[in-house]
Amino acid sequence: MKIGLSYTDDDIKHQNYTEWLAEGGVDVIKLYEKENDPKEIEEYDALVLSGGIDIHPEFYNSGNTVYPHAPKKFYEKRDEFEIALFKYSQQANKPVLGICRGLQLINCFYNGTLVQDLGQEKNNIHKAAVVNHIQKDKVHGVDIESGTILYEILNGERFAANSAHHQAIDKLGTGLKANCYSDDGLIEGIEWEKAGQKPFLLGVQWHPERMYKFGLEKSPLSKAIRSRFIEEIKKSISVK
Repeated sequence: MKIGLSYTDDDIKHQNYTEWLAEGGVDVIKLYEKENDPKEIEEYDALVLSGGIDIHPEFYNSGNTVYPHAPKKFYEKRDEFEIALFKYSQQANKPVLGICRGLQLINCFYNGTLVQDLGQEKNNIHKAAVVNHIQKDKVHGVDIESGTILYEILNGERFAANSAHHQAIDKLGTGLKANCYSDDGLIEGIEWEKAGQKPFLLGVQWHPERMYKFGLEKSPLSKAIRSRFIEEIKKSISVK
């Protein structure tokens, strides 16, 4: 089994994803705009879109690039590369998992928009803190919507999620639905509104790949999501 993983532009963070996904002999292949053609995703069995720098506002129809906590420099080449990766993955019916920025990119692909900055009050809950030059995630509760695929995966209504974002979904993308919310009403997860015969798709705003830092590696928000993703990849392979 081979999973294509978009490069998060940080080797240590990228390794967190690789180690989380690679249990049980899964091959994880780094996909990087400087090294790969996005069509290569057709050779692999699934796609994971990782977290990282803010998406350039042009990709959600905004001309505003000056806002609190905006990056000093956007990275449009990464945006374009990952949009193409997602496009080709859908054309080839590949299961996709989007994490943090990955969730936001999927939403933008389907003409959704983003809140560019959550503001001080919500950033105190959601945005990672930097202590002695080390990023430390926040932790908050999420409520899972019944009747969703995520509810089925987690088998529960409320969990503690780690958090490291200052942006969030504003307008939901066409064909998508929210499957969980934070206590202050932010969309924390997405899936197909009507799955039908579409490939598996799940986006989460938290970081399941590094929940081990909180001793939460066995939390369903990490362990169960990975297990279901692997199951869906196996199903997809079996019907080829």
